[in-house]
Amino acid sequence: MQQEPAPPSRHLRVHEDRGHTVLEFRGEIDIAATVELLPQLDRFTGQPDARLVIDLRAVEFFDCSGLRLLYRARSRVLENNGTLLLVCTHPLTLRIIRVTGLARLLPPQPSLDAALGQPETTSETL
Repeated sequence: MQQEPAPPSRHLRVHEDRGHTVLEFRGEIDIAATVELLPQLDRFTGQPDARLVIDLRAVEFFDCSGLRLLYRARSRVLENNGTLLLVCTHPLTLRIIRVTGLARLLPPQPSLDAALGQPETTSETL
């Protein structure tokens, strides 16, 4: 089933890579950005058997609103028997992800190549 392209967004770039849909978050991911991102994120995470990567490398600021997006994405992907991978390199964002325990559920990878080279995690292993 072919999806319609996502509308342009200053906080999200979407592309395909090695059979995965890569959701590249950009800029400041705060409460204002989540209003824009949530409907688009829900569209991708609600697909059955989705194979997604959330890439945070272009994120300059990330707060608890961004964490809520990641937890929601993970839950929705698992409910729909999909897979979700995370790419993150920013030290402060990594710290937030680790301190909150999200890194245990969604281990951050340093690059897209590293994420897609890893064995996929599914609902049984997350």
